[in-house]
Amino acid sequence: MTRDFLLEIGLEEMPAHVVTPSIHQLMAKVEQFLQAERISYEHIKPFSTPRRLALQITGLAAKQPDIDEEVKGPAKRIAQNEDGSWSKAALGFTKGQGVTPDAITFKTVKGTDYVFVNKHVTGKPVGEVLLGLVDVIKSLNFPTMMKWGTNHFQFLRPIKWLVALLDEEVLPLEIVNVQAGRTTYGHRFLGNPVALSKVSDYEPALEQEFVIADADKRKAKITAQISAIADEHDWQIPVEADLLEEVNNLVEWPTSFAGDFDPRFLAIPKEVLITSMRNHQRFFAVEDQAGNLLPHFVSVRNGNSEYLDNVITGNEKVLAARLYDAEFFYQEDQQHDLDYFVQKLKDVTFHDQISSMYDKMQRVQMIARLIGERVGLTKSQLAHLDRAASIYKFDLVTGMVGEFSELQGIMGEKYALLQGEDPEVAQAIREHYQPIAADGALPASQVGAVLAVADKLDSIMTFFAAGMIPSGSNDPYALRRQATGIVRIVTDRQWTLPLHPLLEAIVTAETDQAVLPKVDQAPVFTDVIAFIKERIKKELKDAGVSYDLVNAAVAATSTDINYNEQSALTLRTAHDQADFKAVIEALTRVTRIAAQADSPLADNEVNPALFENEAEQAMDVAVKQLQQSFITLPASDAYAALADLRPVIDSYFDATMIMTKDPAVRQNRLTEMQQLAALIQHFADVEAVMVK
Repeated sequence: MTRDFLLEIGLEEMPAHVVTPSIHQLMAKVEQFLQAERISYEHIKPFSTPRRLALQITGLAAKQPDIDEEVKGPAKRIAQNEDGSWSKAALGFTKGQGVTPDAITFKTVKGTDYVFVNKHVTGKPVGEVLLGLVDVIKSLNFPTMMKWGTNHFQFLRPIKWLVALLDEEVLPLEIVNVQAGRTTYGHRFLGNPVALSKVSDYEPALEQEFVIADADKRKAKITAQISAIADEHDWQIPVEADLLEEVNNLVEWPTSFAGDFDPRFLAIPKEVLITSMRNHQRFFAVEDQAGNLLPHFVSVRNGNSEYLDNVITGNEKVLAARLYDAEFFYQEDQQHDLDYFVQKLKDVTFHDQISSMYDKMQRVQMIARLIGERVGLTKSQLAHLDRAASIYKFDLVTGMVGEFSELQGIMGEKYALLQGEDPEVAQAIREHYQPIAADGALPASQVGAVLAVADKLDSIMTFFAAGMIPSGSNDPYALRRQATGIVRIVTDRQWTLPLHPLLEAIVTAETDQAVLPKVDQAPVFTDVIAFIKERIKKELKDAGVSYDLVNAAVAATSTDINYNEQSALTLRTAHDQADFKAVIEALTRVTRIAAQADSPLADNEVNPALFENEAEQAMDVAVKQLQQSFITLPASDAYAALADLRPVIDSYFDATMIMTKDPAVRQNRLTEMQQLAALIQHFADVEAVMVK
């Protein structure tokens, strides 16, 4: 016989953005709890609204299965006294396991005798096991936590009611003086309390009280309502997934409706109107069939259609107020030229330990120029890059961005075009923020891509120099996201951009041009490179590359982002080749022997006069040929060149004793190995590759 169970946590209204993660967390923890308690089940269905998190579990086992288990106790020497009687340790162990000392047996584990007992554990009834859900609920974590009343307990929002129903029986769960019962609550204004007779009553009973508890059904209803409005008016209504998710978590009984705004506001840039509607009011924008914005919006009410005209009028008034503000700022901003805003940035702090925003732009202008020259921008592109970098943050001090911070970069592009800037300059101003998210869109233009990398690199370098380095989950300045952006842009563009020489060139140029920040960046080069390489690792692991190949490629002495990534992909491709194991073993043998040298490579040269066999001569010729172009080879060609060297390496080791007694010959051979190892390690740390 199986049983059904309902758990509902009733709360004061939750923020929309935490509803979905919270129900996912609750479901995952309950699944783990049931698994740990050996309670089988058929299905768990989640329910979530702004006022409730609930799980309906069907097909629960009536009890835990009985188990027979062998339990290990103390060592025999501790379990017995000198006279052979049982010690307190043995007696305490058996008592704790619910058996008598007569049940003790001895077994040898790794040469030591230990006490063991076999015991039969009778499974608990499921109703008794489920009482442990109180601890599961208390273990939930949220971005923000609250206390209420005189309780010390913290939760997402105050708990108002609990339902814990096992078939038709109420389980006596209790949290902060809220005792579980069978009563749930309908819509705050339209519904009533409902006493549930059994678990299966939950969803239909709530629907009778104007609550659609199933988030997917609620979302489907909203989508259908919006689609019906679009069909009725011959509109297009783009439904963004994130906005739909947020709106869905704001309502329990959705009713969609359309409203209007004054067509005069269509003179404002489309992005401003959409931001006002979407980000501030949670409205869906409306377009005609050609994709042009129309003076209408669609919103979703948490309630039925009664008095809907009043709701529409109220929403129209609220939106109109925002659009009047936007219109004012848009017109006011155009009263000033770009230089006016650029000069105002001198009074805007980037960070009080680093510099002003104006000074940051001076640094980024110089960094962008260095990067642009290295990645082959044309003379025209470099000129556009220089102009964009000299003004790209100006919109931060405009009235529009002050009111609508989400429009930074977007308004920079709009205002730059209105002021007659080249479209390529304006586009770069918008694109320098990209990618905005870890998987967000990348800059489409070369100039925008260079400016984006320069801006992000300056932020990472200066914050590291100021000691504000991300640790654990703490990353207040989003430096990990910015480093990921650098990695994605560089690899997408396939740029050759070794980091270490670039960082050195940046600080040298900043010193020459007197645009250094307040903090010294030179000591953090190694940390910055390691930080960015960690982002390369994450990107590669997310792409499914084996961790050992990722670690090998990223640990290379090369600090070129694209080269590191291509090395990992090259190793992944080569991994399935028949000779991969032999190649890696040969290269690893070289690096391990080279590590035994007492002096650095720079202190020694190979002397052909000390060669004692043809294999040494062949190795020296091969290494010298490889040195001529190896550093400039693409990663795939570099691996191919190293793989082709394997027969020479094998012959060399067959014919040559590296650690010979003659110190001059030994050092000469170690130097040869050091030269080859330096090339190998430029490609990858082959010792990190796992071969079978």
